[in-house]
Amino acid sequence: MKAAVYDKAGAPEVLEYRDVADPKIGPDDVLIATTAISIEGGDLINRRTVPPSGSAWVVGYAASGQVVEVGANVRNRKVGDEVTAFNMQGSHAELWAVPANHTWIVPSGVDAGSAAVVPISFGTAHYCLFAKGGLRTGETVLIQAAAGGVGLAAVQLASRIGARVIAVSSGKRRLDKIPSLGADYVIDRSSGDVVDAVQHITKGKGVDLVIDPVGVTLSRSLATVAPEGRLVFVGNAGGGGLSVDLWSAMQSNQTLYGVFMGPLLERYHVRSTIDKLLSALEKGEIRVMIERMFPLSQARDAHEFAEEAKPLGRVIMIP
Repeated sequence: MKAAVYDKAGAPEVLEYRDVADPKIGPDDVLIATTAISIEGGDLINRRTVPPSGSAWVVGYAASGQVVEVGANVRNRKVGDEVTAFNMQGSHAELWAVPANHTWIVPSGVDAGSAAVVPISFGTAHYCLFAKGGLRTGETVLIQAAAGGVGLAAVQLASRIGARVIAVSSGKRRLDKIPSLGADYVIDRSSGDVVDAVQHITKGKGVDLVIDPVGVTLSRSLATVAPEGRLVFVGNAGGGGLSVDLWSAMQSNQTLYGVFMGPLLERYHVRSTIDKLLSALEKGEIRVMIERMFPLSQARDAHEFAEEAKPLGRVIMIP
């Protein structure tokens, strides 16, 4: 099969498109012929910073496609099923072996590119907002990196339950688009202080909840939280350290939650939530934003675009 692989961590130029051996499945796995591959923030961080476990390493968390083989123990998937899937490695390829319980059936009305985005972007946003963040109707939530995959999902999901949404982003095109997805306020982080803007919007009260997928913004995020409010930090798209002074958080009785979605996607309540999100997508209740599509053979260009072009939503590769 063809795949985008690398032998050492580094810039997008380390990726090479070449022939590698087809993956082999275990008894609990399915083999997927990928149709659309979503480039996730973790893919970029891993390629850039994590030495591969072996040569011709295939990176990648998320893709959709058709099941072409099932393991001996698999009963809930069959050859021909259209699925979207998550796993910790291997999606940047024509074929991908994943555990069957890391897949979700794609409704007939959902396109492959959008389906590839839902488990991580929307699944993460939903878990952060509700399972950890406890967001309720009428509360105010601040969403950092609101133009990214998780951010755009969080804006929509928070708006759907009647929360007041403050979105943080930059770039005129992205700032102009975010309100149509449900943001009540949009803060341009490049033109002013986010903390000051939040204090103005909330009349000095602060926000009930912050969703921060960036990492390097944690200190500023924490400064926007109201007394007894919550902050959920997930991933580390900014690639920096995650240290933060917690003295003020303790004094204000605030709560911080860390989220790493990898192991959570196997839990039944998270899996069933993703099924519901796929159904909501089919009904037009939520939208997946795809900035651009590349052929898998141009994985270098796709990764560079995802890192440098500040896309609105996700970048997709097509095998």
